[in-house]
Amino acid sequence: MARTKKNHTSSGTAALQELDSASIEYTVFTYNHDADHMDQGFGLEGAAQLDVPADSIFKTLLVDIGEKPGQNMVTVIVPVTCHVNLKAVAATFHAKKAHMAEPSIAQRQTGYVVGGISPFGHKTQHDTVLDESAQLYDMILVSGGKRGLSVGVKPIDLITLLNAKIASVASEGSHPR
Repeated sequence: MARTKKNHTSSGTAALQELDSASIEYTVFTYNHDADHMDQGFGLEGAAQLDVPADSIFKTLLVDIGEKPGQNMVTVIVPVTCHVNLKAVAATFHAKKAHMAEPSIAQRQTGYVVGGISPFGHKTQHDTVLDESAQLYDMILVSGGKRGLSVGVKPIDLITLLNAKIASVASEGSHPR
């Protein structure tokens, strides 16, 4: 199910509130999340139910590039059909190394549960990188801030709102992470 929202205050998630506050046009997509099918991953589940190309759906991950755990987190947005390339993320942010954030840290810093982490409306703002493949689409889907809720946005709006870097940070793969 999809519906377009434009320039009106939402009582929804922090992600929708941030998009509304910034007057970003977006489309809301909802689907029924089923925890029994998580071997596919959240994004692939959404793609199947929404009948949209899976490579136009992007997952939001928190990656730790600090020397100490939780010290320096960045937001990484890659297609759900790919893995995040941690070496590329580290290079993008001039860090020595990068590793996936612990789920509890990601949840605490973003305010969202794993599987529903949106790039918008984080409790703690982070530098952000969007995989360059997003530029191939007029609209990409990202989490709207909870499982079963996605928002379609123009990549340029995401880049502008989040002051996101564009880089090749995805590597081929068919499973989340």
